[in-house]
Amino acid sequence: MEELRHECGVAMIRLLKPLKYYQAKYGTWMYAINKLYLLMEKQHNRGQDGAGISCIKLETQPGEEYMFRERAMGANAITDIFSVIHSKFNSCTPEQLNDVDWVEQNLPFAGEVFMGHLRDNSSGRVGLEFVHPFLRRNNWRAKSLALCGNFSMTNLDEIFSRITAIGQHPRKYTDAYILLEQMGHRLDREVERVFNLAESGGRTGMDITNYIEDNVDMFNVLRSTSKDWDGGYVMCGLTGSGEMFMMRDPWGIRPAFYYMDDEILVAASERPVIQTTMNVLAEDVKELKPGQAMLINRAGEVHFQNIIKAKENQACSFERIYLSRGSDMDIYKERKMMGEMLIPSILEAVNHDLDHTVFSFIPNTAEVAFFGLLEGLDIYLNKDKARQIAALGKDATVEKMQEILAHRIRSEKVAIKDIKLRTFIAECNSRKDLATHVYDVTYGSLNANEDNLVIIDDSIVRGTTLRQSILSILDRLQPKKIIVVSSSPQVRYPDYYGIDMTKMEEFIAFVAAVELLKDTNQLGILEEAYKKSKAQLNLPRQQMKNYVKDIYAPFTDQDVSQKIAELVKPEQFNAELQIVYLPIEGLHKACPNHKGDWYFSGNYPTPGGVKLVNDAFINYVEKNYDFKA
Repeated sequence: MEELRHECGVAMIRLLKPLKYYQAKYGTWMYAINKLYLLMEKQHNRGQDGAGISCIKLETQPGEEYMFRERAMGANAITDIFSVIHSKFNSCTPEQLNDVDWVEQNLPFAGEVFMGHLRDNSSGRVGLEFVHPFLRRNNWRAKSLALCGNFSMTNLDEIFSRITAIGQHPRKYTDAYILLEQMGHRLDREVERVFNLAESGGRTGMDITNYIEDNVDMFNVLRSTSKDWDGGYVMCGLTGSGEMFMMRDPWGIRPAFYYMDDEILVAASERPVIQTTMNVLAEDVKELKPGQAMLINRAGEVHFQNIIKAKENQACSFERIYLSRGSDMDIYKERKMMGEMLIPSILEAVNHDLDHTVFSFIPNTAEVAFFGLLEGLDIYLNKDKARQIAALGKDATVEKMQEILAHRIRSEKVAIKDIKLRTFIAECNSRKDLATHVYDVTYGSLNANEDNLVIIDDSIVRGTTLRQSILSILDRLQPKKIIVVSSSPQVRYPDYYGIDMTKMEEFIAFVAAVELLKDTNQLGILEEAYKKSKAQLNLPRQQMKNYVKDIYAPFTDQDVSQKIAELVKPEQFNAELQIVYLPIEGLHKACPNHKGDWYFSGNYPTPGGVKLVNDAFINYVEKNYDFKA
């Protein structure tokens, strides 16, 4: 499939014992640093553009630094960050590094509270200043805030208006900066509330500071801040006084997991990452509930609270199809089932001729679904063999039964991902020619002009990789027919909760539906949908409807798939081509606990999603047509 820019990854660690404990048990006070490195590297799939970490030292005196941050850009950002951190220890003697008291007083990042972030740039903003975590420093430790997350807010305009109306002035118009200022303001108010309690209780001097740091309630901050949020998010943060928190959106769109024992609390975006890093079982890793926040206070006490009432389950199904690591035991089973669910459509496409059909996959994204497809085909074929043998009756002979039993599902590694197109080649025709060679094929894996080739991909979003590379190279094997199978449904609508799919014209399914309207002289449906969308621009977003659905209404899924095949078919292509998608019902059966399917169905879980698809559709029409609203 085409590479998608998608949501980020988070990692958090809170040591629940003094550093000396880890030095004694594990031989190093860097235990948390090492675990954080593993948590981040094993989520590298979630961030290729940058990374950052923050650290809090709990026991510092006035005049000593307590809050540390390191960030880097690029695919090697994680390695760069931890190399910089370790370089700060290089000038120390072995004796100093083994003296935990000295380390705590003198070395940066020798702390107990850590937060890491991996950034995948779906916003288009480039530069170190956009890499999480973001810091809001203050002379009061309790008012200092580090914030990061896996989030995308659909009502950023509303949040921006609210905070500027009370006099705040964010330095940049991005969700991270705006949320940092919004939450920072609420944190200031919470600290002031506790300050007034301390002062009214007769406390003075450092007693007030200690009282504040022991009694600041981040749940209050999260409640007062998150009531304005519309989007998918896992929000993570640290305060300078040592509070650590993680909060999940009430629809459960973005994932969050944690593990805790008497030594450590660990949180991350994916379950198997924690399993591997901490060597624990799947049942030991818990999932943060929708609308819930986890808070670890300065004393190391862990509390959970429902900040926002949980809404209908809309956990992102694209996490299961593509975004998350396939090493999660549930995701692995679900992806296999997605492959199995495609069997009826595939058998119809090859006219049940398995003897002349070769099965393969696009490496490496669809490999697990391919395994499920093969297992299901084996079951189907074995049932068919049993039927044929039973039908022999009295005519059964060893030779006839052996002939039936000799039938096999033919699978080959047909496609090989060979190279990456080098971006230094600027000339258009040269780039286009080289793009066809991103993939290579295994010559001789098919019987030319006799075999069908079924090749499975995990999703077909834009169709550009199929058209520019995959189909042309597969056609060199001279198959009779190529059936490209997507283990996800047709991606018809933009995503506004973290995945870089935001423009209508990017979706080959939408382009196909518009072309079908033209072919059938129904372009008036597009015009009417545009006028309805335009008419609701001034409505509250809660009252808006998704009229893009009207574009698809006249056509079946098969109609759209057939038109997609026409659109992606390269020139000078010899084989017959068919595109097959997993029905949305099959997705729901394979992933029953992840019902978020708005990119397939158009059913957005939040009002902000509906508003943004409305805006995207209007922008598309006004760029391409001269309809008058």
